[in-house]
Amino acid sequence: MARPKALQVLHISAILLSVLARLPVWALTNALPAWRPRRTWSLRRAVLVHAIRAASYAIMDPLNRELWLSPSLEECARDARKLGFVWVEPIPDEYVVGEVREMAEVNGVKPERIGGFWYGPRGEDGNPGQRAAPGERVVCHFHGGAHTSGSGHPKSALGVQDLVSGYLEHFGPKYRVFLPEYRLASATPAEPANPFPSSLLDAIAGYRYLIQEVGFEPQNIIIAGDSAGGGIALNLIRYLALANIPSLPVPGGAMLLCPTMDWAKTHTGPDAAMTRNYSSDYVQAVVDPDYTGRALLGQLPRDKLQTSLWLSPGAVHAEWKPGAFTGLPRTIVVAGGAEYTLDGMRVIRDRLAKDLAEGKFTYIEVPDAAHDFFLMTWHEPERTQTLQRLAEWVHD
Repeated sequence: MARPKALQVLHISAILLSVLARLPVWALTNALPAWRPRRTWSLRRAVLVHAIRAASYAIMDPLNRELWLSPSLEECARDARKLGFVWVEPIPDEYVVGEVREMAEVNGVKPERIGGFWYGPRGEDGNPGQRAAPGERVVCHFHGGAHTSGSGHPKSALGVQDLVSGYLEHFGPKYRVFLPEYRLASATPAEPANPFPSSLLDAIAGYRYLIQEVGFEPQNIIIAGDSAGGGIALNLIRYLALANIPSLPVPGGAMLLCPTMDWAKTHTGPDAAMTRNYSSDYVQAVVDPDYTGRALLGQLPRDKLQTSLWLSPGAVHAEWKPGAFTGLPRTIVVAGGAEYTLDGMRVIRDRLAKDLAEGKFTYIEVPDAAHDFFLMTWHEPERTQTLQRLAEWVHD
């Protein structure tokens, strides 16, 4: 049960005041390059990472989540032209097959109507979602937020607007960007809702919309996602490869950007990234609690979080066997060398490299980059340099 809004605001305000009070201390203790989490970092970056890490404990508190939720889809629909909003109809029930269908039945999850937001060029009438022009391409991006928060809404407090701007700036005029609004999961102490595979069913709906409603050729669609959204993107392309739905072939490619791959936190010990990169990242408040894992599991057995490739594909004991990712399109994974959850990304790197044909998989690890640095306009030059490399990849 959420706190009253006044208490939520009071709690967050207290945390933010505490962060402000500690800024001089962080500036002093990081004054010399040798004292910073990374010698290459500027003083500004070192202090910002400390501040974001401290503030995130209030931001990601499940009892405060209502403050970070975007307007309802119905509200967005009333201002659709301005926001670039469209409705996306649920997938037919027969599209849900195999293990995913079994998990959906356990958790009582069914396809639902969702929404989405368009960015980039519009047609002459100014309405979003105009029919695809011949040869036009689209990035279908799934936002991050630990599966429990975030939005593609243009004014979302935890959105990806800077990353979308980067796509449009670097990829060229033949690209638009579409962000489906997948259902957000929650667990106690909030009201439990939308466990797995809610987000996957919504992702399939967004992909179906682009092909069957807007008219994009599958080879002209790039599936992308950052952080938790990277996991949703991987689930989508794997599902399309496994389900073999004739009307939904695999897309042209996939970009997994700082994807969170191990919600079970199975990479531990003195040599683990969660130990050595503790001071150089800010996602501890998201990863350390079991909240996201419990929200995803719903009624599924607890061990599924460690063994299921759908939930934690980069976990040590995930049920991966050679060929589990066969059939995926060209895929690129980008990770930051300073990330708290880097180990899971390296594991999925190795698994994808073994399963995908030569030339179909690319891995970039950006030294000294923190989590989701694409979203941080202050995380330069890494942000721009990596967007340029992504542009080269998509134009290859």
